[in-house]
Amino acid sequence: MNQIPSQRFGLYQVIFGWMNFVLVVPGIYLLLGLPLTMREYGWSGTDIGFFQLAGLPAVFKLLLALPVQRFRLGTRHYSYWVSLLVLALAGLLYLISDPGMLARRMPLFLLALAISLLSTWADIPLNALTIKLLPRSEQMRAGSIRAMALFLGAIVGSGFMLVLQGLWGWQAPFYIMLVSLLIGLLLMRMLQEESQNSKSALQPSKQPIMDLSGYFRQPAAKLWTCLLMTSFPFIGAAWLYLKPMLLDLGVAAQHVAWIVGVGGGMVGAVSSLLSGRLVQYLGVAKAIPCYLFCALLTLIALTLSVSLKLDQTWVIISILLVAISMGAISSLMFGLMMFFTRHQRRASDYGLQASLFVITRLTFPLGAGLLLDTGGYSLMLSGLTCGVLAVFVFALLAGRHIHRMVEYLSQLSQEED
Repeated sequence: MNQIPSQRFGLYQVIFGWMNFVLVVPGIYLLLGLPLTMREYGWSGTDIGFFQLAGLPAVFKLLLALPVQRFRLGTRHYSYWVSLLVLALAGLLYLISDPGMLARRMPLFLLALAISLLSTWADIPLNALTIKLLPRSEQMRAGSIRAMALFLGAIVGSGFMLVLQGLWGWQAPFYIMLVSLLIGLLLMRMLQEESQNSKSALQPSKQPIMDLSGYFRQPAAKLWTCLLMTSFPFIGAAWLYLKPMLLDLGVAAQHVAWIVGVGGGMVGAVSSLLSGRLVQYLGVAKAIPCYLFCALLTLIALTLSVSLKLDQTWVIISILLVAISMGAISSLMFGLMMFFTRHQRRASDYGLQASLFVITRLTFPLGAGLLLDTGGYSLMLSGLTCGVLAVFVFALLAGRHIHRMVEYLSQLSQEED
């Protein structure tokens, strides 16, 4: 690993956090914020639903990681990849800023799909660069900052950008996102990426399948993969249905936006930032079951407050507790994803884990929706609570194996140092 002065770690964390933030905002704005404007312009529910397919590239991060891993662009390999993809993304944001774009639905969809693709793609070399430049001791903090950036991106992309569009017109959000990306590229010039000393680091595997098999042959890789795919999606699915749940409970739409969108987002962002420090205090082996237990308690509280038809104040408190748990778990997962990458396979290992994470994050809400249609919010929340309970029990039973996983991660850290 490259040696950089420890006093620069804080600066690097800020730069990586900013880049994660500006890369996530365009997709959130297009997929979560823009449907409101589409509805105002006469788009049908089917049209809006079809438009959500623009988010599909997130599932294929593994495939997008392979060219990043294989084709090297000089000594600043990952930095150049990020720059290339971000410049292309900026060009697409300029094209989609055309005021007449809402009337041209297919071009709008294709541009949104391309923007989602490039945002997803740029995330891979960016986080591979994070793993390369930051020591293991800083990577959990980087995971916390990344989770915080996602929460803030949700607030900005699905809220503030709509306000700016109403004030300054269709172009304003896209111009702001474009300028923010270019500022990020300027900041990245401050990163001191250098080529690895080892020649083998410059020659990634020519067999992606063997690369994947090598990943799963790591000690505790299967255990970690199971935790990665199950720890977050249950509470994430609960969060997804909070807005319609509050609307069905009679809360005004504007209040829902402030409670879940802004309030919950801010609480989740703060929780993400602080949870990294808590992991350093508890240790990873204790943090995993502790965070799952907290998620279990928060979902129990939310389920009871809804099932017993308690006052809305209790429901809102439970929602904020869910935001705290979701921020903590996402921070832990993102940090451990950085830990579980091999020295010469940063991009492909990160891409694999990100793909697995996204697959369950997208599919679990489908099951939650079926429970909702079958038995209402009480059944859905009870089912999600049972899911978290199962993962928590699994983490307790696998405690010895989790300790071995942590020992393996410590060994990786010592080898790279």
